[in-house]
Amino acid sequence: MPKRSDRETLKNIDEQLKKLNLQKKELDRSIEFGETKKSRKERARRLIETGALAEKYFEMKNLSIPEKEELFKMFSAFINQNKPDKFKK
Repeated sequence: MPKRSDRETLKNIDEQLKKLNLQKKELDRSIEFGETKKSRKERARRLIETGALAEKYFEMKNLSIPEKEELFKMFSAFINQNKPDKFKK
């Protein structure tokens, strides 16, 4: 029959294991969230920069969103067909 101290030691180890597993899960979540947050920030920055360039070169500040979309639709086929190879995927 195991001694009382052996049972207590085993119980303490089990409690520590539970705590460590919880810490591991929290760290996994925080790492995953950090990567997601980073990619969202990168995308937001890219969109802002692209929008700024579009406004600058197409003089679109006074246009509404539907008007901007209409303008992009008008020229998208032309731009995609005439895009230099170095800018294609």
